[in-house]
Amino acid sequence: MPVIVPPGTGRVLTAFGDTLTVKVSGEQTGGAFALGEAVTPPGGGPPLHCHEREDELFQVLEGRVSFFAEDKWSEFGPGAVVFLPRGLPHTFRNTGPTPARLSVLVQPAGFEVFFARCATEFNQPGGPDMARIMAIADEHGLRIMGPPPA
Repeated sequence: MPVIVPPGTGRVLTAFGDTLTVKVSGEQTGGAFALGEAVTPPGGGPPLHCHEREDELFQVLEGRVSFFAEDKWSEFGPGAVVFLPRGLPHTFRNTGPTPARLSVLVQPAGFEVFFARCATEFNQPGGPDMARIMAIADEHGLRIMGPPPA
């Protein structure tokens, strides 16, 4: 069954200071992959982490983004594509003065479920219970390893 997602649509989730619009979910692809569009504010980005179950592919659509992998930071602008295989500790941060927009493909799907569950926690009154966030990460094969390296 084809999936058609018009511009400006998708499931919008907010967690970790980022907004992820899920364009195509694992439910729609039989678990093969999920595709989203992330918006990260200036200075924002996830903690250092490692996916045990999925590979990630990013394309920078707008802004300047530095990716950390294999003990080094590399900065890119629009058009850059970064592939991060499962098992590789990594992170990224928006190094520009405006929000960065990235296309994010995960294969197989599942990360979008993790992010949705975390978004629910982040939207609780008083903010997230970080022990619960860590438990959700563990359930989804995601190891959060600490703050981004300097």
